[in-house]
Amino acid sequence: MADQVMLTEEGFEKLEQELEYLETEKRREVAKRIKVAREFGDISENSEYDDAKNEQAFVEGRIQEIKNMLSDAHVVKDDEVTDKKVNLGTTVMLNDLDNDEQISYTLVGSAEADPLNYKISNESPIGKAILGHAIGDQVKVDTPGGEVNYEIISIKKVKK
Repeated sequence: MADQVMLTEEGFEKLEQELEYLETEKRREVAKRIKVAREFGDISENSEYDDAKNEQAFVEGRIQEIKNMLSDAHVVKDDEVTDKKVNLGTTVMLNDLDNDEQISYTLVGSAEADPLNYKISNESPIGKAILGHAIGDQVKVDTPGGEVNYEIISIKKVKK
């Protein structure tokens, strides 16, 4: 269970779409680049060929990474998510009790995290602390910057 990847249904679908793209379009595109680079002659000093081979290795690595994530994924189904408890697929409004500032986060699996867009992982310090809590609960979060105290103000189920 330690290696199991938690995903929302939306995150699972996005990974499936990325996998489909990489296995079809991107593989063909890279294979074409390799073929064209080979036509330039001596591949021992051919930077075009080296770049294309490096990209091929990256694409194949990402394909394997996604396949592993999908095979080990626990998908939190939409009907398992409510606005009563913090779970993957909920947007949570928090009040920082120390600074009286409010911030909103959407809780997602680690493969879907995008902190710049306020999508935080269930494995992040804040995500771990608020997971399973309800409106009105106060939680203490140990962050790299120190301890922060939050109160959960609202929980909303993310709409697809």
